[in-house]
Amino acid sequence: MFNPFKKTYSVEDKRIFRFLKQNTFFNSLNEDEMAEFLPFMHMRHYEKGEVIFFRDDPSQAIYLISKGIVTLNIDIEDKFEELTHMRQTEAFGVNAFLENRKRTYNAICFSDRCDLYVIPTTNIQEIFEASPNIKAKLMTAMAEYYDRYMVNLFRVYKESFGFFDLGRTFSEGS
Repeated sequence: MFNPFKKTYSVEDKRIFRFLKQNTFFNSLNEDEMAEFLPFMHMRHYEKGEVIFFRDDPSQAIYLISKGIVTLNIDIEDKFEELTHMRQTEAFGVNAFLENRKRTYNAICFSDRCDLYVIPTTNIQEIFEASPNIKAKLMTAMAEYYDRYMVNLFRVYKESFGFFDLGRTFSEGS
């Protein structure tokens, strides 16, 4: 049945919805829920080698890759260890879903150019306050993301058993 009062979305809005649906964090949201983020999604462009953020910076935004490749690395005693390469539709800096956090790694544009959607933490928190359902869905997605991360961490630890003390990760900062 046709509902003349149902909100309609532009072609550009629909394109962004398709993009968001490909992302782990946003794929459980419906169009009306995704539309809450539209006014706060800002496109930023970065060139090869340009730093997006450094480890220990305040987590002020989440980033979604529209185009390009971003490398995540960690610096230890003036050496950089590459963690991963992030590609189109992937999100990084996701601890920005939480208030008052710091970055745990560096993010640098790896490809010739990166086009990133940036959603500021302050706007995310506004959406969370106005819509507990959206917050619940994104926090569930975040818990699933970190669960997969922990499974991978333990798998790698088992493969390299003895190289570091995994028990320290559960006692420090708790």
